[in-house]
Amino acid sequence: MHRATPPAPPRPPSHGPPRRVLVVEDDPTVAEVVTGYLSRAGYATEHVADGFAALDRAAAFRPHLVVLDLMLPGIDGLEVCRRLRRAEEGPAVPVVMLTARGEEADRILGLELGADDYVTKPFSPRELVLRIGSVLRRAESAPPPAAPAPVLRSGDLRADPGGRRADRDGRELALTAREFDLLVFFMRHPGQVFSREALLHRVWGWEFGDLSTVTVHVRRLREKVEDDPAAPRLVTTVWGAGYRFDPTEGGAP
Repeated sequence: MHRATPPAPPRPPSHGPPRRVLVVEDDPTVAEVVTGYLSRAGYATEHVADGFAALDRAAAFRPHLVVLDLMLPGIDGLEVCRRLRRAEEGPAVPVVMLTARGEEADRILGLELGADDYVTKPFSPRELVLRIGSVLRRAESAPPPAAPAPVLRSGDLRADPGGRRADRDGRELALTAREFDLLVFFMRHPGQVFSREALLHRVWGWEFGDLSTVTVHVRRLREKVEDDPAAPRLVTTVWGAGYRFDPTEGGAP
């Protein structure tokens, strides 16, 4: 990243007070660039440099979104995200993670803990502002809770969207939130093929992102619902096209 005068970043809608964004980043240069771009885009920003300060400031500042670095002094970003989710009442504050790590497992864990998006360093500050705007629009346009959805069944596999529980042959499955969402989506669309791009949009709600996120979640879901994950019969791969849910006999998705 350079210090030249940047082009004007995209601005959020002008109606109402500015959206509050808490930036949690221990690198002062990165923090200055991020907060500068966000301020010029019309956001009200505050910055803290460690995990404990992030939790304290989030409780007082009540941000509409948190930009959260993964590597922090005190407690790391994953633990901050976990504690934010545990402490919140009502709708969860959206979190966009910043990470210098390239390991897929770290990114997936952050998403499973509730992060709404992540950006890998080095990044374009303008792209970060666009992603933040996208996450906020998605969070603010979320529909109100609907009437309880019917229970989905396929053979001995059952998913209850209202109770957010799934079981197979009477044994409850230990699914993460995103694995459960993915299973419900598949069971609601039996026999249809969905590409990774389509699943990223339809299940994650992202317009763009790392497609390996879908690959990893499908693999983990298979480990929990298939008799033999190495030879899946429920969530099958259609080579060159994507994935398909093949209901077992007697199912009524």
